[in-house]
This record gives sequence, C-alpha cells and structure tokens, in this order.
Amino acid sequence: MSDQTFTNAQNLNVAAPRSWRRILGQRETGVFLALVLMCLFLSLTSPNFLNVTNLLNVGRQVSLLGILSVGMTFVIISGEIDLSVGSNYALSGLVTGMLLVQNWELIPALAAGLVIGSGIGFINGLLSTYGRLPSFITTLGMLSAVRGAALLITSGLPVTVDQAFGGKPDVLEQFIFLGQGRFLGLIPMQLVFFVIVAIAGWLILSHTTLGFRVYAVGGNARAARVAGINVFGTKIAAFVMMGFFCAVAGILGMSFLPSGQAGRTGLGLELDVIAATIIGGASLSGGEGTILGTALGVLIIGVLRNGLVLLGISPFWQTTIVGLVIILAVGIDKWTRTRQTR
Repeated sequence: MSDQTFTNAQNLNVAAPRSWRRILGQRETGVFLALVLMCLFLSLTSPNFLNVTNLLNVGRQVSLLGILSVGMTFVIISGEIDLSVGSNYALSGLVTGMLLVQNWELIPALAAGLVIGSGIGFINGLLSTYGRLPSFITTLGMLSAVRGAALLITSGLPVTVDQAFGGKPDVLEQFIFLGQGRFLGLIPMQLVFFVIVAIAGWLILSHTTLGFRVYAVGGNARAARVAGINVFGTKIAAFVMMGFFCAVAGILGMSFLPSGQAGRTGLGLELDVIAATIIGGASLSGGEGTILGTALGVLIIGVLRNGLVLLGISPFWQTTIVGLVIILAVGIDKWTRTRQTR
C-alpha cells in the first residue's frame, strides 16, 4: 500500500466517526429514534397498531395539524410566535362553507377562504413588526378578535355544508372530496395535501432566498439587518405563510366534517401546533428548526394519541400525558440552548 493510499484510508477512518457523530447530534435524529421506539412499543402491546387501516388513519388524523405546523415552523424560526392559528383555522373554513351553500363556485369560495387566512397572517405580521408589538401579545389579541369575528359572521350558529342548506350539488361533492376522498382509492386526501405542503415548505425553507432570510432573521435580527436583509418583510412573509396554511387546514377540516361552529372549531389547536413544532426541534429563541423535524414532531403527537386510544387509556389521562410531553419538549429545547451557550 502506498503512502498516499494509507493517508487517504486514515482520513476516511477519521471522517466516518465524525459523520456519525454529526448525524447522531442532530435534533431530528433523537426525535426519529423516539418515534421508532414508540412505534415498536405500540406494535408489541397492540396488535392493531401496524394495521394498514390504522396507520392511514393516523396519517389522516395528523394531516391538518401537520399543515398548520409547517406554517408555524416558519414563524418560530423567524423568532416569532402565532397564537391565533385556531381562530384563523375556524374563520377561514367557516366562511368557505358559508359561501358554498350560497351557491358560490368551488374555486372562488376556496380563494376567499385562502385570502382571509393570508390576510389575518398579514395583519399579525404588520402589528408584530411595524407596529412594534410583541407577537405573543398581537396574536393573543387576534385569537379573540378573529374568533369574535367568526361568531359575528355566523351569528353563533353552526355552518353545515349540505344540499339541504343550499349550494350546487356538483360543487359540494367536489368540496367534500377534498376532505373525505381517497387518492387512488386508498390514501386519504388530507394526507396527500399534508405531504404536498411539507415538500413545498421544505423546498422554500431549504432552497430559496426566503428560507435563508428566515433563518438569518431568527438567528440574529440585527446582523441580518446589517447584511441588508429586510427583517420586517421576512417576518411578515412568515406570518402570511402561517395564515395561508391556516386557511388550507381550515378548508380541509370543513370539507372532512362539513359542519362547524365558530365557538368550538379549532379551539385550542394552537397548543398542539406549537408543541409539534417544538418537539420537532424548532427553537423558541428562533433561528433553528426544519420541516423534517416538524413532520416527525407531528407524527409523535399523532402516534402517541393513537396509541393511548388503542391501549384503552382514559381521555383525561391522554390530555395529561400530551401536556407532559409538551413540557418535556420545551424543557429539552431550553436545556439544550443553555448548554450550547456555556
């Protein structure tokens, strides 16, 4: 063996452990391993867990949460927070449903819902940047304001998308398919939309200038501004994306269960969304997070809830356990950040 060959072999031997350490040091790796262990435990304790029907149901159940969490990933990485997602989800879906039963065509009704959701996100971003208000306070206020707007528009009455309440039969059928249909007769359409949104979010965050700016602004807003990045514009864009995905999820939720009430639809949804994003590795301090990690966090919450149901755990305990998981995830995030700054 020549000296050059020997040197190259040594370099490969040194690089390999470093690569493994880098992979194992990623937050997503830990989340993935936790998900695998959870699945192994449930497959051993419940014979129905690995059933194809059950797994597809888990995928459908986490889809709306996943779509919302993709949007929240952008907001949290940019160093902000959005507590109004549940209310935005409700208003966008309910308005779309009301328009459909008033004989609107499908595309205009969907567009109206998407515009409403994006508009709410724009207002959140505007108030949190140029308005100089903390996003926590801004979106907390919008949580109530948007919920109140939904109650006023609907007069507090349920909105039902059904031919008995009006609307064009063919249009209503197309709308219902968005939430209840199955791609190729097998895969729930909600899961298909989640996959599309996740891929789109990953491409934007990892392969576009906007994604680079979101990381830069969340990591150090002052340095980003010095580098010529429009900090306020970037944060507003993140909020608009959050609002847009709220509308997408709200519309799909209305099409799956074509009836909703402003006082209940999407209530408390923001907590699960933030939890899934943080569990997936996004830092509340900003500048960190990935779409892959968010998807894994969403799956952990979905598999956890599905497993608790299969094991016959009381719904009260289910709520308690999910809450403890949220506390643990935020705690790990804070402890990790503290160790890194030492």
